[in-house]
Amino acid sequence: MSRRPPPRRQSPDPARRVAFDALRKVQAEDAYANLVLPAALTQRGLTGRDAAFATELLAGTCRGQGSYDRIIEAASGRVTGSLQPAVVDLLRLGTHQLLAMRVPAHAAVAATVDLAAATVGERVTGLVNAVLRKVAAHSWQEWVARLTQDLAPIEALAMATAHPVWVVQAYADLLPAEELEPALLANNVAAPVSLVVRPGLADLTDLLMAGAEPGRWSPYAARWSGNPADLAAVRDGTAGVQDEGSQLTAWGLSRLEPAAGDGPGWWLDLCSGPGGKSALLAGLAAQQSDRLVAAELAPHRARLVQQALRAYPDPPTVVVADSTRPAWRPGTFARVLADVPCTGLGSLRRRPESRWRRRAAEIDQLHALQVVLLRSALEAVAAGGAVAYLTCSPHRRETSEVVSDVLADRADVEVVPAASVLPELPPDAFAGPYLQLWPHRHGTDAMFAAYLRRT
Repeated sequence: MSRRPPPRRQSPDPARRVAFDALRKVQAEDAYANLVLPAALTQRGLTGRDAAFATELLAGTCRGQGSYDRIIEAASGRVTGSLQPAVVDLLRLGTHQLLAMRVPAHAAVAATVDLAAATVGERVTGLVNAVLRKVAAHSWQEWVARLTQDLAPIEALAMATAHPVWVVQAYADLLPAEELEPALLANNVAAPVSLVVRPGLADLTDLLMAGAEPGRWSPYAARWSGNPADLAAVRDGTAGVQDEGSQLTAWGLSRLEPAAGDGPGWWLDLCSGPGGKSALLAGLAAQQSDRLVAAELAPHRARLVQQALRAYPDPPTVVVADSTRPAWRPGTFARVLADVPCTGLGSLRRRPESRWRRRAAEIDQLHALQVVLLRSALEAVAAGGAVAYLTCSPHRRETSEVVSDVLADRADVEVVPAASVLPELPPDAFAGPYLQLWPHRHGTDAMFAAYLRRT
């Protein structure tokens, strides 16, 4: 009996192939989607609609991963852990096309099967075809209704908004009930490109004349709809890419009254990599005849800081240093910025894979480090000097609880109300004495800032 010849396959669509290869790096190598994809697009020469399709396919698949996995398991009758990882990624890509993109079902299934044949092998095409046909039998809303009917409300919301339950709970602890779902859904919308001009090196009008639009809150911000590298100011380092919320937190430190003392002062960026805030602070410090030192633990991130500062004629000092064991004397600096490592729950729209990568158990570990770094910042600042404690996370354990834990045993530190530091912002930008921004309210990352003064 002769064997049936294998079916004739179409060559994989280039945009889908790029998205698949990038997704494999994200899953197998813990790469970041927003770093892997641009390099892949450039390498393979994808532009225009193909680049936009690949971008949405990769980012949307990463965002929806946890919810898509539940749908895949229901459609296949198997847990995803029993399948080859590359096959799971193929099914995730196909599921996103079927349920969240305007791709006809037959095209999504056929193109994913062709991609499976070219990347994993003909042997898995039957499985991929069968599972995706079952996925296509229901809409996203129908799948959510089927899979959440027996779940608690917060678990159902996690499934419907593609977030881990612990993240939904953290948001629920902070927001009014009517804002919870809008806040979660805002994490599923790609953030616009936000630019920043470096004070003393460029003016906002330079970007506006090039076609950018002014930012909403920061006097240094502009919004750009294209590739930032198309702008000469970005290429030469007189402007950069930086979320407007991030700009506001650094700007706030510069607006606190200067510490007592004669002559120019020194500022410290305690955890400076990759350098966006350092580049803004350097210009703000120079406006007050002060100087910046940027400290970073990882040498490769310190090099990124140097790159961000390259346009300054007399660039700030960049040191490779462990800020938990300072290399400087206590009381050296007039201002200190402590932008500490955190879960990044405030920038989920920029890092679509991170919500599934982080675990609730990490919070306490990060809290301990954050406490140490804030204490280090307060020791580094002179009497009368100011400290800005920042995180790109709204989680209480990483924000207000860090501040309260540190201040509990210090009588020489006062909290400066953030509303007095940044009075241009609306009342809903503040949580008590602290700054707390939100994507769904302010169009920024969910940045937190506490402004402190050593008395």
